Amino acid sequence: MLNGKRILLIVSGGIAAVKVPDLIRRLRERGASVRCVLTKGGAQFVTPLTLAALSGQKIYQDLFSLTDEAEMGHIQLSRDADILLVAPATADIMAKMSAGIADDLATTALLATDKPVMIAPSMNVMMWTHPATQANLETLKSRAVEVIGPGAGDLACGEVGDGRLAEVKDIIAALSRFFQRQTSEGALARMRVLVTSGPTHEPIDPVRYISNRSSGKQGHAIAAALADLGAQVTLIAGPTTEPDPDGVKVVRVETAAQMLKATREGLPCDIAVCAAAVADWHVADASKTKIKKGGTPPRINLAPNPDILATLAQPGPQRPGLVIGFAAETGDVIEKAKLKRAAKDCDWIIANDVSPGSGTFGGDNNTVHVISAANVESWPTMKKREVAEKLAAAIAAHAAKFL
Repeated sequence: MLNGKRILLIVSGGIAAVKVPDLIRRLRERGASVRCVLTKGGAQFVTPLTLAALSGQKIYQDLFSLTDEAEMGHIQLSRDADILLVAPATADIMAKMSAGIADDLATTALLATDKPVMIAPSMNVMMWTHPATQANLETLKSRAVEVIGPGAGDLACGEVGDGRLAEVKDIIAALSRFFQRQTSEGALARMRVLVTSGPTHEPIDPVRYISNRSSGKQGHAIAAALADLGAQVTLIAGPTTEPDPDGVKVVRVETAAQMLKATREGLPCDIAVCAAAVADWHVADASKTKIKKGGTPPRINLAPNPDILATLAQPGPQRPGLVIGFAAETGDVIEKAKLKRAAKDCDWIIANDVSPGSGTFGGDNNTVHVISAANVESWPTMKKREVAEKLAAAIAAHAAKFL
């Protein structure tokens, strides 16, 4: 997917810039052309000569270079590429991108471009978790800037935590997925897909809530796999620590009612995958103030939550062409899931066993059974990412025949 692609690589000032030469080498091995913009800070860690030798291109550094402007103006530089990649993306350059500051060649090119932008953040863990950086991150995401990483582990400053530049292979994979989504080669190209993921939190009072052990790993993996096949994916996510998948629009919610509202707002769509573990009940009379501990435990009155899967599967003009639900069961998994599929009137149910010791909730593996009106297909235990990829392939095969 990278062969013939033109990448404008912006190298900002962080120790992770020492990984950039290897990134350039790997990109060129895959047929991409790489033109580099090197910031003043970036030049403290990697030399222009190194980048020029590896990219085979002139390195651009100075916004006010008359020679550069005569040969390649900063406006043309920002647009004569298929994508702009900032790696590493420091807290400083992220802040400038968020605020629209253009005080050097790199930030000017980023502000002047009409092409997609991707960033690979790298910084100290405290800088990464600082509210200012996180607010800037959300602003950039809202502007369709794609984010790769960061990873967690030992940092150059001696601390441990989030902030490591994504591995070169992961950056290349993210670029490949991006370009795959941009072509008609994706099996689900131009199809609109809704995915729900994670648990819901149903408040008892401002401090306490009812929920379940869902991590969101499977739902998020499904959203990523469908996006990799070219689908336009909206992920409606309950409270989870899972990172946002690349190339996916994410809508965050807390309660089942909020998830239903977001799902309705996402219609019409071609495919809906309800992977979220929605709480069955909410507290009918949730307290607006913290319930104080006393001699007698409080009485909690429960009321049923809306059934999102059944709502989506109702016949009508906005019913997706393929509606898929999940059944997290303990004991008689397949039989219970068959009954659920019939009751909800959905097309497929993905059944899995969440009994204690199964490791499904919160774990990396899953064992599922794909149940349709016609048959039951049991898959071996796989990584959740592999389950997602296999399910996405099955959806694509179905879509090719019926959607």
